[in-house]
Amino acid sequence: MTTDLTQLLLNGLSIGAVYALFALGYTLVFSVLGVINFAHGAVFTLGAYFTFLLIGGSVGANGLLAGFQLPFAMPFWWALPLAGMAAAAVALVIERIAFRPLRDRGADPLLALITSLGAGVVLVNLIQLLVGAESYAIPTTALADLPPAIKLLGAQVRTVQLLLLLVAAVLLVILSLWIDGSRSGKALRAVAEDPTTAQLLGIPSARMIQIAFGLSGFLAGIAGGLVGLSVSIAGPYFGIGYGLKGLGVLVLGGLGSVPGAVLGGLIIGLAEACVPAELSGYRDVVAYGFLFVVLLVRPQGLLGRVMPTKV
Repeated sequence: MTTDLTQLLLNGLSIGAVYALFALGYTLVFSVLGVINFAHGAVFTLGAYFTFLLIGGSVGANGLLAGFQLPFAMPFWWALPLAGMAAAAVALVIERIAFRPLRDRGADPLLALITSLGAGVVLVNLIQLLVGAESYAIPTTALADLPPAIKLLGAQVRTVQLLLLLVAAVLLVILSLWIDGSRSGKALRAVAEDPTTAQLLGIPSARMIQIAFGLSGFLAGIAGGLVGLSVSIAGPYFGIGYGLKGLGVLVLGGLGSVPGAVLGGLIIGLAEACVPAELSGYRDVVAYGFLFVVLLVRPQGLLGRVMPTKV
């Protein structure tokens, strides 16, 4: 019984930590712009492909880059952060093309949401055009000499699961410390609270928005690389499912709440892990059903704030 419980908890926490990383990317952008970036799932997908290519992976027989392979192969622990940086660069390009022109013109935030959706569709189709629609697997041999599984509290746990949990936990702690303890983190919180007042106080709101997008893309890239290592890269559209799950986590935790994104991700991950293997096809039903029940009781999410009514 203890072994089964340990296995279940580790399964839930590892995937929940990835959901939390994904949802934090949504949260950072939403907190400063009040808009959900629907291109986030495509950036997540790119992070997985970047990781695959950097460790020496070769493109398959389809796409314009058929047979392409970099002339070098990096260890996974070098490739993952570099893939995150590349994904951050893509996120900054999305901010520059899809968000900033509308923001400069004072357009309705709904238009930015639509353009982000369009940017996501363009990116996904560009991936398919370049590398095809087939799946790619990041081999576990990329982890060098680490064993494929270890024994923990009597349970046989995949090493990849522990790495998912460890890397996600480290990034979440670093991000929380940066937001709460650094000058730029506090500036980002000020812009999230009131961008106009922050600008009047000398805080460069535009720069803070860029930082939010860069961090969002970096987290998405890291999450994509970790998921690619764990379950393979299931084609250009595999980020869409995680994008929808990330939205559920974002709403469950509370829109714009960093601790809420972490808590929501862990809860959704544990809820899915509790579904028996023979009913695995119903995991999404359990996760979204739980979200539905929570929002009926607490519409602002677990750690969200009730927005004041403007008159």
